[in-house]
Parts: sequence; structure tokens; C-alpha cells
Amino acid sequence: MFSVNSSEVLLDGFQVSGCHAPLLGWPPLLNQPLLATADAGSESLVLAGVMLSLAVVYLASKLGGEVCSRVDLPPVLGELLGGVLVGVSALHLLVFPEAGEPVSRSVIMDVLQFSEPMSLGTLSRVFESQSEVISVLAEIGVVVLLFEIGLESDLNELLRVGLQSTVVAVLGVVTPFVLGTVGLMLLFHVPAIPAIFAGAALTATSIGITAKVLTEIGRLNTREGQIIVGAAVIDDVLGIIVLAVVAGLARDGQVEIKDVLYLIFSAAAFFIGAIGVGRLLNPFFVQLVDQMQTRGQVLLSALFFALILSYVSSVIHLEAILGAFAAGLVLAETEKRQELQAQIAPIADVVVPIFFIVVGARTDVSVLNPFEPANWEGLIIAAFLIVIAICGKLATGLGVFGQPGINRIAIGIGMIPRGEVGLVFAAIGAATGVLSDSLNAAIIVMVILTTFLAPPLLRWAFSLSPSVREASATMTEAILQPELLETEKS
Repeated sequence: MFSVNSSEVLLDGFQVSGCHAPLLGWPPLLNQPLLATADAGSESLVLAGVMLSLAVVYLASKLGGEVCSRVDLPPVLGELLGGVLVGVSALHLLVFPEAGEPVSRSVIMDVLQFSEPMSLGTLSRVFESQSEVISVLAEIGVVVLLFEIGLESDLNELLRVGLQSTVVAVLGVVTPFVLGTVGLMLLFHVPAIPAIFAGAALTATSIGITAKVLTEIGRLNTREGQIIVGAAVIDDVLGIIVLAVVAGLARDGQVEIKDVLYLIFSAAAFFIGAIGVGRLLNPFFVQLVDQMQTRGQVLLSALFFALILSYVSSVIHLEAILGAFAAGLVLAETEKRQELQAQIAPIADVVVPIFFIVVGARTDVSVLNPFEPANWEGLIIAAFLIVIAICGKLATGLGVFGQPGINRIAIGIGMIPRGEVGLVFAAIGAATGVLSDSLNAAIIVMVILTTFLAPPLLRWAFSLSPSVREASATMTEAILQPELLETEKS
């Protein structure tokens, strides 16, 4: 996954410096004799902060999930909303220094300071360390989620819809990128490089959010679900390439073609190689597990394989989740599939909610406030970006061919959520100084609304009758491709 640090922004192997947020507004501390003791025991304070943070995560996750479940909405939407409630937008229980939040805004740090007074330097180090641990746990959560999704997917079905998934992914990247970039330049007179960066932010798709919703509504293994998952995986790879290109353009004013070619080649070679080698080694995996006599032999062996592939994926500048997903796909073809699914589920229940709560907690919804004049320009541009973000992904349904009766609307909606990937685009754009405040706010608004709208819309799309789907698909074609529709009528 992408990672954002307080002093620099990292896109796996690509670095953009300058995203440092100073600590502001913390009042002077009074109880000086206790400071040396607090400094010496900062490791235990970090652990205490992590424990409190996890308690907040699980409480918010269950409350949000239960509320949404009772009103027939996907529980993942409740987890995202729970994250917003406990995060930077509301209660400030879970805040992160890399987002520019000072230690004085963290309620958990207030609790620790009340329990054991410490110096400002120690408190800042505890804050940063605690936030980093939670961020790492969130990344592990999405790795486990994609491993579980891989286990529940059908590799043969994914391969069968591979060409269609590729077409859907390419359409989902090219359409919003072109429409967004050109529209910003023509309608809002945004300079070329910021417009390109904002257009690139429209290309992202959060596979974690979409895959979780598909699983919750029991649609993961449908034709639509497999096309969406396959396209989202390819979209992730394309998103890495696009982000690397625009980050280089923003930083240096030029793009290294060799870096782009390397990413394309390494992505294709890794995914094909991982699945090919994995299928060859499947019989040896089963034999090895059957010979083990200690507890957890199936689960730990499978996690070892998933983590190794995730590591390889990371070191070649791809996302770790791609390795985890490939590992799940390979192991799903073994006779241990059902046993693995049963054993990985409790682990997913523990770590996956951390990811969704953190995504919500990092989201600052104050940029949506229309009563703040400073937000007006950003909201106007955001309205344009939201329309492009939705229509650009709905167009992906038009890339499905030879599938009579397939739900094209659901495929398009499944590609809509931008999630944490879109927020990283905004973070890197802000760090490089390419994006103005209003354009940066517009991107954040677009990410927030597409992330929160997609889960209920996806459930609605799958509930449509075939006749309604056909009428809606015809309307979509009329909007997105009017000339094609007129040709068909004639």
C-alpha cells in the first residue's frame, strides 16, 4: 500500500519530501520532577497508547457496523462512518501526525498525559510512535483482507474474465483522467500540471472497500463480482504507475520512461509468475501441511506464503496487497481452501476493521462545510470532480462484452470508491506544492463522497431487476456515448 510519513511522502520506491507538520499550541507542562521518569518509560506509554487506540477502533467499528446492518446498509459503511466520528473530523480520539495534526489535538495523548505527565518531546515521540503502529496495523489489515478475498475468489473465473477486467480497468483509468484533466483546464483554467495531478487522482479505485461490500452482500463470486475484483486489482497496478508518473512530473517537470516501463513489466511478471509458480507448488504445500503435527499448521503456512508474496510485491515497488491477493488465489485451488477460510476469518475480524476505521479517521469532512467561505471554490470544483468521478467509472460497464444480462451498472459502481488511495494522491500533491488549497480540498471532497456513496449504491445496483438494469444501461450509454447510441438506432 501507499504510505505517508510526517517528514516525507513515500510511494513505495518513490519519495517526495516536504510534508512536515509542526506541533502547535501545546501548553507548557508544570510537573517538571516527573519528566525524567516519563522519558525513561516512553516505550510502555507507546504500548498504552496503542491499546487505547485499538479499544477505540473496535468500539467504533462495532457500533457503526451494527447501526448500518440494522438499517440494511453494508457494515463497512458503518465502519467508515465510525472512523469519521472518532477521527480528525469529530472526537479526535484517533488522529495522525502525518495528516498535519498536532499532539495537542489527540484525546488519547491527553489521557496518557493525565495518567503520567511527560515532557513535550516525549509526548511527541509517543504520539508519532503510537500513530505509526496503528497505521502499520491498518496496512496489515488490508493485506489480510485481500488474502481472504483471494481465498474466496475463483482463479479460473478471474482468468476467464481477465480480458474484460482489463478493458474495464483501462476504461476506468483513462476516462476520468482525460475528462478531469481537460475539464479543469478548460472550465476552471487550472494550469496543466495541477490539472494532470487532479485528473490522476480520479483514476484510483479502493479494492479493499469494494471487495468487502461484495463479500458482505454475497456477490463476490458472481460474474459481476469477479470482473470488479479483477478490474480493481489491475486498476491498482495502473494507479501506481499513474501516480509515479505524475509525482515525477510534479517534482522534476519530466517523467523517466524507464521507471514507467519497469513498473509495467514488473507488475505483469510478478502477477503471472506468482500465480504460475504457486499452482505448480500447490501439491507440495498440501503434502507439507499434512506432515506437520503442531497446531496452526495450515494457517501459519498459508500466511507465510502470503507474507512472502506481499514482501516481493513491495520490494519491486508494487502494493503488498497484490501479493496477498495472488497468494489467496493460488491457495484457493487446494483442498485446504475451506479450512483456510474458516481459520482466517477470526484474524480478519481482528485486523481488517482497523483499516476501515483509520481510513475514516484520516478523512477531514470540514472541507464539506458550505458556510465557510474558504471552502466555496473547492466545493465548486469538487462538484465537477464528483460528476467526472462517478460518470468516468460508470463508463467502465460499457467495456463488458459478450455477457448478456450482466449488471453493467453494478460493475461501474463497484469501481467508484477512491478510499485511501485517493487520499494519498491528495497528500502527495499537497507535499509537492503542486495543488492549490482549493484544488486539494476538492480532491478530498471527491474522495470522501465517492468512498461513502459506493457501498449503498452497490447494494442498490445488485437489487435492480433485469428490466430496470437494461433501461439504466441504455440511459448510461446515451449520456456517455450518444453518437454510438444513434448509430445503433439507425
